[in-house]
Amino acid sequence: MRYFIEFAYDGSSFFGYQIQPNQISVQEELEKALSTILREPIKTTGAGRTDTGVHAKKMFAHFETEQNLYENLVYRLNSFLSENISIKQIFEVPADMHARFSATFRTYEYYISTEKNPFTINSSWQTWRQKLLNIDAMNEACKILFEYDDFTSFAKLHTDNKTNICKIYKAEWEQVGNQLKFTISADRFLRNMVRAIVGTMVEIGTGKLQPSDLRKIIEDKYRNSAGVSAPAQGLFLVDVGYDF
Repeated sequence: MRYFIEFAYDGSSFFGYQIQPNQISVQEELEKALSTILREPIKTTGAGRTDTGVHAKKMFAHFETEQNLYENLVYRLNSFLSENISIKQIFEVPADMHARFSATFRTYEYYISTEKNPFTINSSWQTWRQKLLNIDAMNEACKILFEYDDFTSFAKLHTDNKTNICKIYKAEWEQVGNQLKFTISADRFLRNMVRAIVGTMVEIGTGKLQPSDLRKIIEDKYRNSAGVSAPAQGLFLVDVGYDF
């Protein structure tokens, strides 16, 4: 039987979601907990991978087992895992449902603190030392993203991507108190794509670039044409969609 797990995590203490040698990852912690409680080796497949320091408010993974799961498995997992990971629910799905390939969209949020705030150091990009950002210019640039589907200029170099084609459904900035929040939704994302877009948007917000410059950056299909990547701690995966 195949099961989906919905969970959330603070990525500050992890070297990303995916297992990697000699580093602490969310996937390793999750599989260790499941394997210990179910007393069999459990391997999970996540909806995607997040980089070191990136957070997830809503993440999914699937695993398989022949066991009938404990009614209190969510409670037991939460008791076993560190305080940085929270299990929301576990439910059975059809055998052909895949946490990664069955996803129809993913949504990320990125937070920028425009005033010094000690309580958001690990959850936002602190830009209070910089020039005030022009949110109208940044939203004007967002509209340009919908004109394209090849985002090679925002992709991490030397990855195993078979294609850099993505369909963006939503991209907008808004002021939320003393923070700017960027929301972006697409059918898929490339490694480092959101952080590269945010870094470029900030250059537009400071006036270093004009919104119209984004067209040339995208059409160059060259990572060095875009801005530097925004820091990881401001990025949150907030939703993954499925046709349940």
